[in-house]
Amino acid sequence: MNKSYEVEYCNLELRFDRRQIQNLIRDLIQEGYSLYWSETEGQFLISIRTGRKLVKLRFQRMKNRYKIVGDYTIKDEKLSELLEKLINDTRGHAIVKRIKDRQIVIENIMFGEIIRLVEVSGMEHRIIYQKKPFVTIEEMIKAFQSKRAEERAAVLRYELDYELTVLFDALQENNEEVIAESKEKLALLRSEMLQLEL
Repeated sequence: MNKSYEVEYCNLELRFDRRQIQNLIRDLIQEGYSLYWSETEGQFLISIRTGRKLVKLRFQRMKNRYKIVGDYTIKDEKLSELLEKLINDTRGHAIVKRIKDRQIVIENIMFGEIIRLVEVSGMEHRIIYQKKPFVTIEEMIKAFQSKRAEERAAVLRYELDYELTVLFDALQENNEEVIAESKEKLALLRSEMLQLEL
């Protein structure tokens, strides 16, 4: 194994069900890792021993699903492969920085697929790969002629108003779970509204 091997996982956005976490634990045990896990009402924690280092994967409970939280630096190739399999299987989002021999390769992953690959060496940045959007000129013309955007914007305003009411009620009741979910929905609705206005 290369001594300088290191991978950083940032901005992870992976959603799981309990079965997928159990499959991860099974895979880790089959690979020979020493590990233990614990669960509280709001969190599931897997602690993995890699040599002298202990890696703690944190999963936040969201109703009947889980979401991985935090950034991770992993210096173990097998563990790194298992984490990347998890990103792929859950069709998650992540920024993966591979540090090897004073060179950094940064992968932007969306829906389990690499959309951008950048190599950083010293002060130099080089884009190795960037996924191109699959939009034809005909599709663009149809989009500009369509009134769907105006219709969706009107519906979107109602959805925003409703979700703001849900958030207000959750804040009044101090319901942390509903507050978090509502903020996520509002962020998505806001993003969609901004795209429609452009």
